[in-house]
Amino acid sequence: MSKQQATVVSEQAAFHLAPNPGPMSLEGTNSWILRAPGSEHAIVVDPGPDDAGHLGALAAESVELILITHRHHDHTEGIDTLHRLTGAPVRAALPEHCREAGVLVDGEEIHAAGLRLRVLATPGHTSDSLGFLLPDDGANGSMLTGDTILGRGTTILDAPDGTLGDYLSSLDKLEAGPDALVLPAHGPVLGSLHGIVREYRAHRLERLAQIRAALAQIRADSAVAPTIAQVTDVVYADVDPRVRRAAEISVAAQLRYLEESEAS
Repeated sequence: MSKQQATVVSEQAAFHLAPNPGPMSLEGTNSWILRAPGSEHAIVVDPGPDDAGHLGALAAESVELILITHRHHDHTEGIDTLHRLTGAPVRAALPEHCREAGVLVDGEEIHAAGLRLRVLATPGHTSDSLGFLLPDDGANGSMLTGDTILGRGTTILDAPDGTLGDYLSSLDKLEAGPDALVLPAHGPVLGSLHGIVREYRAHRLERLAQIRAALAQIRADSAVAPTIAQVTDVVYADVDPRVRRAAEISVAAQLRYLEESEAS
């Protein structure tokens, strides 16, 4: 059987697309393969689902280290199988996802597979979300964003663990760094980190304005306190039923943000 070829997107990054497409995962999870040119070994970021063919293709990359962007199962389910196949240590923000290695720390610099990689804590989508910067990957570097920034559409704030306050701070942190190539965990590569950060921030602020208007409308029509479902009906009126629950979770995160802002 011939080796499954990864899709190369930059000097230091390629990916294998996992066979788990869906309304939340888009075409599937991008399991990233990172190595310096000429390096025999590689870093894998996000093993993805526990699928034999997918994990076999990743294992064939001579894996030195496995990194995890965040806790969701479409990123972590294959951890134990890939660890068994390769013997590579696994590192993440949460200890339950680590294997034979310690947790990742914000600002830490990793040297493996002939390259250097910087860890950035980017909470908001989840509290344990991380980004990974490859500062030497092209003129402006490249940034693995996990689900903090997707290649298409916008991400869920997985309340109560994910919060809008954290998310907006993470967007500021990403914009303060280089205008890197965006390597998301789902969807296509994007050319400008700063540009997409500004789009995401504008989208979140627009949603907040819509939620404030929805709250005013619902309160004017009823003496009962607005529910998450009612606000979602107004703000996400045309949402795909398959992602309705995700919309409600994001509304919950935004309502909490507004409540905390008003209380402070």
